[in-house]
Amino acid sequence: MSTPSRRSVLLGGAGALGLAALGASGLARATTSAGAGLAAPGEVFTLGVASGDPYTDSVVLWTRLARNPLAEDGLGGMPVRGQVVEWQIAKDEKFTDLVRNGRTWASPEAAHSVHVEADGLAPGTEYFYRFRTGSEISPVGRTRTAPAPGQMTDLTMCFASCSHYGQGYFTAYRHLANDEPGLILHLGDYQYEYAAGANEVRKVIGPETVKLADYRLRHGQYKTDPDLQLAHATAPWLVVWDDHETENNWADEVPEDSSQTPGEAFLARRKAAFQAYYENMPLRRTARPNGIDMRLYRRLAWGDLATFHMLDTRQYRDNQACGDGVKANCAERLAPTRSITGAEQEKWIVDGFNTSRARWDVLGQQVFFAQIDLTPGAAEGYNMDAWDGYKVNRDRIAAAMGHSAVRNGVVLTGDVHRHWAAEIKETYGQPDSKGVGVELVTTSITSGRDGNDDPNQAVLDENPHVKFHRNRRGYIRTRFTADELRADYRVLPYVTKPDAPVSTAAGFVVEDRVPALNPA
Repeated sequence: MSTPSRRSVLLGGAGALGLAALGASGLARATTSAGAGLAAPGEVFTLGVASGDPYTDSVVLWTRLARNPLAEDGLGGMPVRGQVVEWQIAKDEKFTDLVRNGRTWASPEAAHSVHVEADGLAPGTEYFYRFRTGSEISPVGRTRTAPAPGQMTDLTMCFASCSHYGQGYFTAYRHLANDEPGLILHLGDYQYEYAAGANEVRKVIGPETVKLADYRLRHGQYKTDPDLQLAHATAPWLVVWDDHETENNWADEVPEDSSQTPGEAFLARRKAAFQAYYENMPLRRTARPNGIDMRLYRRLAWGDLATFHMLDTRQYRDNQACGDGVKANCAERLAPTRSITGAEQEKWIVDGFNTSRARWDVLGQQVFFAQIDLTPGAAEGYNMDAWDGYKVNRDRIAAAMGHSAVRNGVVLTGDVHRHWAAEIKETYGQPDSKGVGVELVTTSITSGRDGNDDPNQAVLDENPHVKFHRNRRGYIRTRFTADELRADYRVLPYVTKPDAPVSTAAGFVVEDRVPALNPA
């Protein structure tokens, strides 16, 4: 038998390899004897597999059982009873070198999702994993543990944001997977809450997401996309949300002004959104929601090369200043008490900076961090939803980045549906101001449709610390080494048709101890 291709193994080869390798597990007998019964015959792993939050000795393995992902009740056409799911993790694609295996329970209360924290693994090691329930076997996923402390292992990492199912095809996820990253970050707007709109490229199923069944259905539809499934199956993910996983521009317990769920009704919506997000992401049990709360900010070390500080800029923020939007002369945004992180998370960030031992400290977060004046001319217009709307909070964190144990500070950002690259300064508007880090802003996977080639030169001229802009869809590929960080801005010419090619619009190199963007 010839060796199967990586794509065939990850997405389709599990059945051919799996039955022989698994042998007689007795799973069907165990399930039947427990009185739970087996699901009806048919495909059950329609939403693929994923892994995430890799530690040196463990990683989360995820799947969700769904015979009909578009079922209106959000339960994926599954019976209202639990099912036993068996899992395996091995060092090879054929599962001849099995490392760990076990059984877990997929319950209807969690939309038949599975979160396995596979432990006892070796650091810095590639693994393959799969699931089985009854006679059905999932696709195979590939994952990796983080290198051990003291290791300076090079890392290719891709990050993405803003994937609206109705506005385009997820071809960028396929190209991202084919770039062979060892780690993938998703910085928010993984799915969108809106009901189907006019002239959509692909039909969004269901109403605007308000109830738990709505959010489960929306996540289910997104997860049926084969390019997204491939990206999930290719490498472990680190995920954080932005706003659209719940509702546009929400802030802590405050919905947007035009919300379908004003006042107290928003809290029920937030609870439902958090529950569905956890069910559908490869997150550890420490992130399991507790009512309207969910601890999503966390830290992950990649040996001594990099520490990823994953932030939550939605759950703890003050309401947007001056009514939100891009505003000029908004004094409210300058108030020292305003916060986008909340006091506890800010302290956690600064403590992490002060104790860092990493070559690169990376903030994975949602909205534009560096100052950016979006109004050409004498007036200064700033986005109240971004860190500019919380200036003092931002400046404290930037100062901590520049005056702590941080050797190289990097901020990764999504949200704005455009590629940007910026240098983070202690004081903006002063050409000789000290640089404290760099910001890499990824465009969207599809949101905003195809985009255009407008260079946005007026805004670039207004902000000399901003070095690049491109209004196309895509993602960013990075390469971290001990000596430098390279960032390639990957773009697609269109997303309103499938199978677009990918190219690199620009590349930048950040040298060790030099917080500046050098064109590559």
